[in-house]
Amino acid sequence: MIRRLAGAAIVALILLVSGCASLPTSSAPQALGTVAREPAVPELPVPTPGREPQLLVRDFVKASTDPTDGHAAARQFLTDDASKGWNDGASATVVDKVDVLEDSRSGDSAEYTIRANRVGQLEQGGQYQAEEGSFEARLTLSRTDGEWRVDGLPAGTIMDRTQFLNSYERKSLYFADPTGASLVPDPRWVSVAQDRLAEQLMGSLVSGPRDSLAPAVRNLLNGVSLRGPVTKADGRTSSVGVGLGGIRVDLTGLGNLDTANRELLAAQVIWTLAEAEVSGPYVILSDGVPLDSAYPDGWTTAEVASYDPLSVSGATIGLHALKGGSLVKIGDDASVTPVPGYFGTVNNLKSISLSADGTLVGAVSDTGRAAPQLPDALFIGTYGSGAFPVAEGNSVTRPSWGPDKDAVWAVVDGTRVVRAVRDPATGQVSVVGVDSSELAGIGGQISELRLSRDGVRAALIVDGSVYVAVVVRQSNGVYALREPRPVADGLGSSALSLDWSTGDTVVVARASSDVPIVQVAVDGSRLDALPSRNLTAPVVSVDASATSVFVADSRAVFEIDNTDPASDRYWREVPGLTGTSAVPVLPG
Repeated sequence: MIRRLAGAAIVALILLVSGCASLPTSSAPQALGTVAREPAVPELPVPTPGREPQLLVRDFVKASTDPTDGHAAARQFLTDDASKGWNDGASATVVDKVDVLEDSRSGDSAEYTIRANRVGQLEQGGQYQAEEGSFEARLTLSRTDGEWRVDGLPAGTIMDRTQFLNSYERKSLYFADPTGASLVPDPRWVSVAQDRLAEQLMGSLVSGPRDSLAPAVRNLLNGVSLRGPVTKADGRTSSVGVGLGGIRVDLTGLGNLDTANRELLAAQVIWTLAEAEVSGPYVILSDGVPLDSAYPDGWTTAEVASYDPLSVSGATIGLHALKGGSLVKIGDDASVTPVPGYFGTVNNLKSISLSADGTLVGAVSDTGRAAPQLPDALFIGTYGSGAFPVAEGNSVTRPSWGPDKDAVWAVVDGTRVVRAVRDPATGQVSVVGVDSSELAGIGGQISELRLSRDGVRAALIVDGSVYVAVVVRQSNGVYALREPRPVADGLGSSALSLDWSTGDTVVVARASSDVPIVQVAVDGSRLDALPSRNLTAPVVSVDASATSVFVADSRAVFEIDNTDPASDRYWREVPGLTGTSAVPVLPG
């Protein structure tokens, strides 16, 4: 198991602390967030004597990103009556490129219109929803005792994107996949002091996943509530946070959970807190009694390591590549060896995918027939052994294995999503349809579909745009792709290939020579450029894990190590695949 250690135009390419960069002005909107960001103390404006009304409106928008004490910082810019009537919790719109236009102004009154680019909506529970379009709001001001104050404004808050990123941090709640084998991230944006972070995350966790994710996950805390405040492990209620001897969570309403489900519940709690840098040990109680008598003094991440959401299965299988139409294995000594069996001996493979445990292979081969005689065929076989065709079409996308090693997904003819399911007892394969009716509303051709390793989400490229959908197993056993949402609005160039890095991050190759590789957050809140040093466009394929990203450009296969320090993060050629036309292949 390997852990990860770590359209509006935007600013020019600038390397960030994380080793990533924003996209250039000619192509895409500025990123919302970075891959790794130290918490910043926001510098919020305060009303200054003699401030001109137009500037005061701008200051008000900046101050509105701080939710502390009911947006106390922003309320300083309001009259008393306006403050009393302001429903700051109605909505929260994140905007960029704010413009303040004067509509009218007299001696003691003024009216201004705020116009901006809408980039997102922060919904209940810190749920971020990417949006694109224009935004407009009207404010009135009056002068009292010689100072301008806002006396009329719409409900909700308007948050400048830059200030938003300084005031909020992105954390993930974790819920179980339908099988209970892994944890699924549900990203949330929070703005709270570290000593209150654990309690806020626990409150959100017991409230459950976002509506779109709920049908696809299990929440062992469903119906559960906090019995009291989240405290330090010794029971004190102050300074819950990093490096202070652990925390104590007392739950009620658990009922009669068996040992396995109690461990899964503990994993939800522990990884939600641990990945938010709230350190253990984690004392988890049920109505005042230890959740598991084996851990009266608290759990650590080691006790639930099998649920680590940033682990990578199949790491020992190693890197493979599609080279010359056949599957080869790349050795630690840079050797390139054709794999035994069917997939290593043919020379007509167009794309290929390994199951997470490396035992099964899904591939698309060139039948040699010209369209409309179905030139693509989907094959399934055993690593090192034989294979057989299971579907044909004018086009078949690169296959994608989910956590169930016996089912591979692909898109036939750009619109028909199928699962080829292998019966482990007999070896027989049946091809069943996936309900993709909600994708029809998007329109266009699907050129890529990749399942997340937990199997709960699918990332797709539709007519060059990137979408993420939720994978739901319906009561009739048929899988469905639900609520597809764009997550890379303003990408600027068409997406060519993509893959999951972690459960909440997708790596995308785009048709651009300046910044060919970007990382996209699953909630659409962040779009960051990876370094482009050493790459030569076009980058035609991406395969990723939590620790590494592999790409194929016009010259060779390259790798970037996510665990490298930012100053040393650049693309390195993969020995053995230099100067060759090859595509990297990772398991899963």
